[in-house]
Amino acid sequence: MKQKGKIALEEICGQTFRTRLVEASEYGKAAFTHYLHNYEDRASRYYKKEAIDHVKKALEYKFPDEKITNIVAEEALQYILFDFKKNIPFPEPESPTFTFIDLFAGIGGFRIAMQKLGGKCVFSSEWDKQAKKTYEVNFGEVPFGDITKEETKKFIPDGFDVLCAGFPCQAFSIAGKRGGFEDTRGTLFFDVAEIIKRKRPKALFLENVKGLVNHDRGKTLATILNVLRNDLNYYVPEPEIINARDFGVPQNRERIYIVGFRKDLKINHFEYPKPFNIKVSFEDIKEKEPVSVKYYLSDVYLNTLKEHKKRHESKGNGFGFEIIPDQGIANAVVCGGMGRERNLVYDDRITDFTPVTKIKGQVNRQGIRRMTPREWARLQGFPDSFIIPVADASAYKQFGNSVAVPAIQATAEKVIREILNYDKRK
Repeated sequence: MKQKGKIALEEICGQTFRTRLVEASEYGKAAFTHYLHNYEDRASRYYKKEAIDHVKKALEYKFPDEKITNIVAEEALQYILFDFKKNIPFPEPESPTFTFIDLFAGIGGFRIAMQKLGGKCVFSSEWDKQAKKTYEVNFGEVPFGDITKEETKKFIPDGFDVLCAGFPCQAFSIAGKRGGFEDTRGTLFFDVAEIIKRKRPKALFLENVKGLVNHDRGKTLATILNVLRNDLNYYVPEPEIINARDFGVPQNRERIYIVGFRKDLKINHFEYPKPFNIKVSFEDIKEKEPVSVKYYLSDVYLNTLKEHKKRHESKGNGFGFEIIPDQGIANAVVCGGMGRERNLVYDDRITDFTPVTKIKGQVNRQGIRRMTPREWARLQGFPDSFIIPVADASAYKQFGNSVAVPAIQATAEKVIREILNYDKRK
């Protein structure tokens, strides 16, 4: 039968379809949005079947008395393509020069950096539901879920250029003396390595916490490098500790970067980027207008923090509570625990000192407050056009877990230069 009505993108991505229907599969919406992003490219074939099934389900809901065939669903899918990408805050470049995949994508810090350099993302994955919501709002794409599942891995297309991954740090159960590929089984690095082994991208760019250097007395990093260099046959220069504050954001955030190149590219030299000659401070990213009273600490809570700090310092222990001056540099933003108290600031631009129900006691008149989620976004180098669609608690977690975009971009620029030079030499 011919489709008697049209179906809009919002009807397939909207709340009604999500809550009142069982989707075509747990991969339905991810495959659907990935297909829309890649319909003109060879990567689209990896998503087309699931995308059609997803649209078919939506049509069956909208037209319950009609027989919906795959042909009708595909016609509807083609119609949707005309409206797609119109209102995406961070669209892919019109003429991309390379492709990449975004593993452990979070809210898309890697993606912003790579798209700025001319890259097109052909696959993304992230398991956290709130992070996926933020990713979708900004990039028009729903990341796939658990990358450890074979069903998820099967959607990854062949032929992409760069694998990007900010994977979690986990200890390995080293069964043999060598500390190789098989010894990483059961960890998320194993899944990254498995994808590299199958897909053989030209380059890889991995990010992790600085603590990876000494994790398990250095065995974890040694195993990772051994797998990449010897088991997977990639040229991997010595990893570098990169500090975000050296690349234009007022945050003291050290992370280890690991880059690698497939050996047949004959790239045998790589230099990490030098620090930018830019002086920045919190004042550069501070909210220009007064912020909501909810970000100000109460007298009760502020006094509690001060007492805790005294007790911990007397024992020689550090403590999260710290006030960052306008001319200072923030501590690394982190999620959980006392994460939001590591970066308090003075800001007396407040006129409403009435009690707030969510705050025990009166708002302090010293003007000491937490940084806002937008300030955390700026500390990580996210532009102000980046949409924050989630509650503050989720936003802090997401930015705390994210990468510092300018530092990622500066490093990725050098990686991309190498592989593009290789393409010119062929």
